[in-house]
Amino acid sequence: MTQTLEPRRRRRQNRRDGQRIKPLNRLIENDLIRKVSPDEYRSKVKRVYGGPKGAFLSTCSMLSLHIPLGERIFRSRKFDLAGARSILDVGSGAGQIAGHLLKYSDPEAQLTCTDLSHQMLRRARRRLAEKSRRTPRFVAADLAHLPFADNSFDCITCGYVLEHLPDPEPGLREMSRVLQPGGRMFLLTTEDNFSGAWTSRLWYCRTYNRGELKRLCEELGLHWAQEIWFTRMHRAFRAGGICVEIVRK
Repeated sequence: MTQTLEPRRRRRQNRRDGQRIKPLNRLIENDLIRKVSPDEYRSKVKRVYGGPKGAFLSTCSMLSLHIPLGERIFRSRKFDLAGARSILDVGSGAGQIAGHLLKYSDPEAQLTCTDLSHQMLRRARRRLAEKSRRTPRFVAADLAHLPFADNSFDCITCGYVLEHLPDPEPGLREMSRVLQPGGRMFLLTTEDNFSGAWTSRLWYCRTYNRGELKRLCEELGLHWAQEIWFTRMHRAFRAGGICVEIVRK
């Protein structure tokens, strides 16, 4: 299996690093993730999010309108949380998405929040305690090695986390593994366009090509049920990143 998948990954990477990325975007995009070892990169990410920049993450999300526009997606049921009983929020950060999950999921739904950074989990715990009486479970975890049994959750949310993996396949496989068959996933990740390149520059992440990411998900049995846009303007200008509802086959 590994021997079969490795050439495929190289071909995808070669296409991505070649003609698919515009020269200006490639110039802006941060390529640290491809320059250092996975352990070095993971340590860098933990320092970035555990430091001053991470402390302002929720403020940045509010100023960029990601928090209010994200809430609209759940409030309007574009991604419907009704009926979900066990929800996993991967890479909770400062609890931006988790706050929406507590507000719009069923009262009996159990929420688990994970993040690579212990400091971000502490920030999320404080922030969510001010917003809801419901108490999530907080678990320090790497997206590529989730510490949960197979089929543990019927709903997963993953907001702007996948781009911190050099290769999305291990992370997608892990989320597929812990998601129940027929379970749904809300995935947000940075796209390989101009605004995505600046996001990469700021947060040391990579970007993804929409078509290639969709093909990989389908190969892994993760069907893109619908593409979601924050507003009509975001759709017209292809802005806001890749936002999709995914169903595990």
